[in-house]
Amino acid sequence: QVQLVESGGGWVQLGNSRQLSCTASGGIFETLSIGWFRQGHGRGRELVAGIGWAGNTAFNRESVKGRFAISRSNADNTVFLQMNNLNPEDTAVYYCAADRDRIAASHRADDYDYWGQGTQVTVSS
Repeated sequence: QVQLVESGGGWVQLGNSRQLSCTASGGIFETLSIGWFRQGHGRGRELVAGIGWAGNTAFNRESVKGRFAISRSNADNTVFLQMNNLNPEDTAVYYCAADRDRIAASHRADDYDYWGQGTQVTVSS
């Protein structure tokens, strides 16, 4: 069983940056693909960025438009989501999720086996 804990959420002013962390325990972290999803008010859950266990990355290019970066530290069992130039449309609960079956990060939420509790990011204008 894999446990995921997100951290780094909070209030952010328009145009500023924020880094979220997702720390995993209870599994072989090096073999997990990790996705960062978000769910804004009245919206469905969408992939923001993902990273495969080999380090290959995937982004929702339409929503993040080159502003976000994702990286992982296998030594710390942690995946980071660096968010830059934030705007109010980025306000959402951000979740990290782990997929034990795929080498690359999937865009589909149903492909993920484990989920964290989420961390709220609120961007004020």
